[in-house]
Amino acid sequence: MMKNAHKFLTVVAALGFCVAAHAEQQEIRINPNTKTVPYAVDQRSVVVRSAAGLCWRTGYWTKELAASTPVEGSNLPAGCFCDKDLMPKEVCEQPVAAAPEAPVVEAPKPAVSAVKPAAEKVTIAADALFDFDKATLRDEGKTKLTDFAAKAKELNIEVIIAVGHTDRIGSDKYNQSLSERRAAAVKEFLVGQGIDTNRVYTEGKGKTQPVSKCTGLGKESGKNAKLVECLQADRRVEIEVIGTK
Repeated sequence: MMKNAHKFLTVVAALGFCVAAHAEQQEIRINPNTKTVPYAVDQRSVVVRSAAGLCWRTGYWTKELAASTPVEGSNLPAGCFCDKDLMPKEVCEQPVAAAPEAPVVEAPKPAVSAVKPAAEKVTIAADALFDFDKATLRDEGKTKLTDFAAKAKELNIEVIIAVGHTDRIGSDKYNQSLSERRAAAVKEFLVGQGIDTNRVYTEGKGKTQPVSKCTGLGKESGKNAKLVECLQADRRVEIEVIGTK
């Protein structure tokens, strides 16, 4: 890989991992002087998006803030690029400009590097991090995250995103809280290893994004050992890293 090209940081879990590369995405750049932003941004003030192209919301996110946060080079707010389906129609409509009386010559724009940050999504096996129905890191999980943090500190980190997930056992409300606590536990540990807390974003998805298909195993209960074992892949934390070498 060429010098100064953006690098990938990966962590391999004990029971396997999965990788998803970023598709080409339009940059959404927010004015760096904006104090409160609804979406996570990297060091260039560009909104960070997942491998699926979704923007990552911050704790400040509201529909009103998303609809009023300006984007450089556009007359549309950030919400029109990230959450258009939630924005009022009139906010995201491009106004029809009147024909200019004379040609307008734009000043040349500064050269922008063609190399964009890339990312790899790493799924860390839940049994290497947490026990069933727990949000406390196991020793094996601490070992893996210690190695992860050491490699991360070799990079100029732009953002680390940790997303917690749970299996389907239990209520929606409980699992949402559990997934958030798992992601928070990962962040707390990484910060303790010297990672800048302002570079780590967390989110919980509860049981809304299962990856396992377990049917015909009996009662939906945490006491059903076969079901608990089958749903192992759903109890996971996904970590996505963007940085430069």
